[in-house]
Amino acid sequence: MAGEGRNRRYLPDHAFPEGLQVSADLDESTAAARFVLIAVPSSGFSGLCADLVSRDKAMEGIFWATKGFEPGSGRLLHEVAAENIAATMPGAVLSGPTFANEIARGLPAAVSCASADAGFAETVADLFRNQRFRVYTSTDIVGVEIGGAVKNVLAIAAGIADGLGFGANTRAALITRGLREIMRFGTALGGQPESFMGLAGLGDLVLTCTDDQSRNRRFGLALASGLQVDAAVQSVGQVVEGVSAAREVMRQAQRIAVDMPIAEQVNKVLHEGVAPVDAVQALLTRPPGTESE
Repeated sequence: MAGEGRNRRYLPDHAFPEGLQVSADLDESTAAARFVLIAVPSSGFSGLCADLVSRDKAMEGIFWATKGFEPGSGRLLHEVAAENIAATMPGAVLSGPTFANEIARGLPAAVSCASADAGFAETVADLFRNQRFRVYTSTDIVGVEIGGAVKNVLAIAAGIADGLGFGANTRAALITRGLREIMRFGTALGGQPESFMGLAGLGDLVLTCTDDQSRNRRFGLALASGLQVDAAVQSVGQVVEGVSAAREVMRQAQRIAVDMPIAEQVNKVLHEGVAPVDAVQALLTRPPGTESE
């Protein structure tokens, strides 16, 4: 990437902006940094935070674009960060309906920036705002993180449903009922209902459930075609955050006694060997209820 001035593997058609320096050395990358943006898979988030705090840099704050839970503990990433580097400085999350290729092309997009420190959220937002990239601020870091993490699980469900040929009506129903699951789960953990109707909630959910640029949706399509979980992940060629998120969501949902039937069936497909078609059948034969449930 340093030599070619582009990310040939993922964004081969887009040259890096002038002035962007690429390094494989964390000390070199952070030596003069006032702020650090973390954009790694959730499995590497804790380790990177620990590496950063051990370097005792004069940073003024960190923010992250990682979406997911800490594997094994199910903690939200602001909790992980607070245990490490964000214990000594403000932290924020950037989340919303964005595909990297479209951002690189300069197409219009909008995201949420959430921090418990409203002033820091505004500082981070100002770093990213331009005429094509709108950044809205929030103090509901819990809600914004949950929206960005749980939607990956539901995007797998959407991919499975479409791959099995269930059509647009089914997809719309799945997205709507999936949003209800996110809201039940998120509010029980302290998130604000308004956040789940915003960019990091409904916006990201619709994007990842309906467009094949979504890794999690493509993974669901691969499962519906008959591939096993490991082979389906390999077919995507990138980290599929919904695989680990499904397990962590269900652990948390059981702990707080929140019903999440769609996420439950996705987890059974991924981690209990249930066939995709049987998971769909289990959802279709559930007892009916009121729409508010």
